[in-house]
Amino acid sequence: MSIRCLAIDDEPLALRQLAQYIEKIHYLELVGQCHSALDAQQLMEREHIDAIFIDINMPDLNGLQFIRSLEQPPIVVLTTAYSEYALDGYKVNAVDYLLKPFSFDEFNQAAGKVKRQYELTHSLATDDISTRHDGNLFVKTEHRHVKISVADILYIEGMSEYVKIHFCNDTHALTILTSMKKLEDLLPPATFMRIHRSYIVNLNHVTEVNKSRVALVGDVSLPIGDLYRDVLRQYLDSHTLSK
Repeated sequence: MSIRCLAIDDEPLALRQLAQYIEKIHYLELVGQCHSALDAQQLMEREHIDAIFIDINMPDLNGLQFIRSLEQPPIVVLTTAYSEYALDGYKVNAVDYLLKPFSFDEFNQAAGKVKRQYELTHSLATDDISTRHDGNLFVKTEHRHVKISVADILYIEGMSEYVKIHFCNDTHALTILTSMKKLEDLLPPATFMRIHRSYIVNLNHVTEVNKSRVALVGDVSLPIGDLYRDVLRQYLDSHTLSK
């Protein structure tokens, strides 16, 4: 098990300590270090993050504002030098609150809470979606498991804690409790591409691409996110006839 973590603090010494503590715990993986919530926002649009250790008091966008801005917040541990913020931690569903300066033992206890929350979340998620090696997925919806063909998926739409799977035939869309990242990891990368933080498309059903949108069969048009534009362009370049 590897819990992908992000350390966020505008104070260089505090950020370095957070990073060092994370690297000491075998089940935590340090994905990045950010000096501001705005930097973290950009990184989290590129990388899957399971947990964040974040300072509350930061310029421009403080830790609490940042967490509230996220559609799908990861597991949160708050750090701050001000004890009066403890109550605010509950308002953003933080699993723990570390008052600076904190020891490694205190951090280790917080990490244990992150681990328990991660294990609980992932044990529940396995009931909602499972994969087979014959080109099919089983998804759990309305207390039943439904088998779907990966080839029939037109696109996938992220909606907070849920995803909506749209099909290229007359099958009704399915809404399931899982993450875009989990589905993205299960689907074959040669066929499916994320073009936006809220959309994954089946490349076999793409009919046209312009600067800002991807067209799919059935007159479906989806936006291209700035962070995904280069990857899509590379795909197009490798599949375009040239002189």
